[in-house]
Amino acid sequence: MAGRFGRRRFSVFSLSFLDVMSCGFGAVVLIFLIVHHRSEHDATARDRELLSESRKLDYLIEQGETNLADLREQLEAAKKRVGAASRQLLAQVDNRDRRKKELGELLQRAVAERESIEALKADIAGRDKEVKRLQDEEEALRGSRVREIEGEGDRQYLTGLFVGGTHILVALDVSASMLVRTIVQILRRRNMPESRQRDAPKWRRAQRIVEWLCAQAPLDSNFQIALYSDQARFPLGDDNWRPSIDSTALSDALDAIAQVVPAGGTSLEALLEAIGAMRPLPDNVFLVTDGLPTRSADRAGRGLVTGRQRRRLFEDAVDLMPPQVTINVILLPLEGDPFASAAYWLMARSTGGTYMSPSEDWP
Repeated sequence: MAGRFGRRRFSVFSLSFLDVMSCGFGAVVLIFLIVHHRSEHDATARDRELLSESRKLDYLIEQGETNLADLREQLEAAKKRVGAASRQLLAQVDNRDRRKKELGELLQRAVAERESIEALKADIAGRDKEVKRLQDEEEALRGSRVREIEGEGDRQYLTGLFVGGTHILVALDVSASMLVRTIVQILRRRNMPESRQRDAPKWRRAQRIVEWLCAQAPLDSNFQIALYSDQARFPLGDDNWRPSIDSTALSDALDAIAQVVPAGGTSLEALLEAIGAMRPLPDNVFLVTDGLPTRSADRAGRGLVTGRQRRRLFEDAVDLMPPQVTINVILLPLEGDPFASAAYWLMARSTGGTYMSPSEDWP
């Protein structure tokens, strides 16, 4: 027994050796596990910190980008406000410059108007002296006038009818229509005695108009009076000009008109032919009538004429009007002649004269 057990052989792969190796290997593995676990824990902790920092940085970047966008919008808005303010400033500068220019012009105009006012004041003072001088001359010459027209004011300025010129002709219509203003009354009046016809209100008014015109003529002018119905004639016997200061000639003419009995038709052609034959031609003609013509110069008419025929006779007469003669028309009312006013207005306007249809209380 002893020999069998005492001579046992040694082997490195015996159980004891394997046990030692296993223990050592287990210790190594344990150490490795311990070390590796701590490394993973530390790495995980570091990764969490880095992730947190990364998320924080991402948040800050996102906030920064948002703030940057807001700042850019504010910058653009500020740029727009600056641009609008700049344009407004430029407009205000332009407006200021324009207002300065306007103010300068207004100051210049004010100075010019002040000078003009001073000149007008001086002119008014001079005119007041001239008026006073003319009034004194009027008073001195009052005794030499043939006719004095009583009344308030200077009626030629009230009516716009100014009696002036060197050769003044007063033409008076003495046809039957100058007796009254209606056709029926004309037929009745022309069958009355001549004294009643001469006292007709319309005819007496026509004579006062002629007298007023003659009274307004300048004393240094020449005058003539023409009467026309079927034919034209001069109450002084010829068409020679008389000085207005000649009281005898004017009185004779007015007295001759007072004896006239209106009769016959109206021939404007005859009057204009007579005016064209005067030498020198009148520079101012005052035509006192009540309607369009009813007769022509070459033939006497018979019966009544229509309004169209009267207009044609007027147009034919206008063709005979002498050039450069101013014709002023004083139209008295007449029934049944509505075109007369427009026709005579055109005649006066075309010659540079005055047209008036006065009220019944004039002159």
